[in-house]
Amino acid sequence: MGHDALHDEVPTLSGAFAPVDRECVITDALDIEGEVPADLNGLYVRTGPNRRFAAPGRYHWFDGDGMLHAVRFERGRVEYRNRWVMTDGLQEELAAGQALWQGIKDPPRKDRPDNPVKNTSNTDVKYFAGSLISMWYLGGDVYRCDPDSLATLGKLSTDPRLFGVPISAHSRVDERTGELMFFAYGKTAPYMHYGVLDRFGVLKNFIPVALPGSRLPHDMAITPNYSVLHDLPLFQDADALAAGRHKLKFHGNTPARFAVVPRHGRVDQIRWFEASPTYLYHVSNAWEEDDGQGGIEIVMTGTPFRIPRDAQGGLMYDEVPRLTAQLAHDFYFHEWRFNLRTGRTRERVIDDVINSEFPVINSWMQGFQTRYSWHTLMGPALRAEEPRFCGVVKYDLLRGSCQTYHEGPNMWWSEARFAAKEAPQDAPKDLSSAEDDGYLVGFVWDGDAHKSKVVVMDAANIAAGPLCRITLPVRVPNGFHATWVSDARLKRGY
Repeated sequence: MGHDALHDEVPTLSGAFAPVDRECVITDALDIEGEVPADLNGLYVRTGPNRRFAAPGRYHWFDGDGMLHAVRFERGRVEYRNRWVMTDGLQEELAAGQALWQGIKDPPRKDRPDNPVKNTSNTDVKYFAGSLISMWYLGGDVYRCDPDSLATLGKLSTDPRLFGVPISAHSRVDERTGELMFFAYGKTAPYMHYGVLDRFGVLKNFIPVALPGSRLPHDMAITPNYSVLHDLPLFQDADALAAGRHKLKFHGNTPARFAVVPRHGRVDQIRWFEASPTYLYHVSNAWEEDDGQGGIEIVMTGTPFRIPRDAQGGLMYDEVPRLTAQLAHDFYFHEWRFNLRTGRTRERVIDDVINSEFPVINSWMQGFQTRYSWHTLMGPALRAEEPRFCGVVKYDLLRGSCQTYHEGPNMWWSEARFAAKEAPQDAPKDLSSAEDDGYLVGFVWDGDAHKSKVVVMDAANIAAGPLCRITLPVRVPNGFHATWVSDARLKRGY
């Protein structure tokens, strides 16, 4: 890949955001400061944009081709590797030797109704049915990748009911059952579908979820018995869409809606709940609680957008699309409660002081009540379209408190995932540990040293800073979501 002349002009194509031009495997030349914990064994994988070919037009950070970056921990030994996700679009471009698509800021390809916008598969990565699965936020084919080599193996499912179904990123894997709950959304009625694949990849449930029109949901939530789907009031402007233009509008008079559906439920079992108008990218967790009167309440936590206010305190809904386009977000921590007995929603602010996003939990506890949630600390953008992920926040929902850690303005953090400490070989099978008894693992770009590092932190005490820093001899471009796969999960295959 030759030098892209736009690198010096577009923040998300320069510095730590700039693409790297080669795949590599590194098992030595790693400078380790501190000691890698002996009970940290498994695989940390983060995805993100890494544009292979320069394209004409206006670049957005979400446009880059997906690349997986993996760090394998094994008894104190550390290995790094990266690899592009070989999507259909990237393979076409490799065969042509040039870019064939522009980005989301430019018009889609009219000559390719089958693929008007390239599925870059750059948004999220999970471990499911023995493979890593790579997903895209706008919805499309999901790609399976080998957890050892990161090689692209094929697509998620051969079930004909899923051919052409635009499955979104942020589908949810239940580590206890191995099931994958997913949603797909599009521009034609019914506008959303919901489905469940078992731990072998067999489609067990697939139902339509009728929406009032085309929407842009980003995430979902699961509990042991239910899934929660989102219908939020940030979506296409109808007049612009009719004129063939892509323009988002926040519809401040439209409530947020959440669909609660039994995990293996039918269409007639979908329950809709209304809440204050909002938009959120990411859910932290959801769980079921007894409402004290014989009913069930679904509790969901997440990090919605903070709607800007004018000098008189009025909500400036029209500013939301602009801030979204410029990657200049302000988030807060929020809770929703959906009562299945009464049909009512209650909600509250957990924290509106700290701007944090990319919430993660101890993933074994997904769907069950959690005390802790670790988020990425978001700093103010230095300029338009230059987001700053500048540290880590740990929330304690029981105490109603939090602690934070950052190392100054020149450090850029990736989403850090929780990795439970590996139990001793002779530990009893019923051994249980504290929810935060483990580590946070993630990438950090050190802007002072101009180096990419892997950091490992004590998840119980992030304020103490990293237990170890592993400096890589290559750069890891800033990116999006990550996953942690323990040795135990790798061995059992789900």
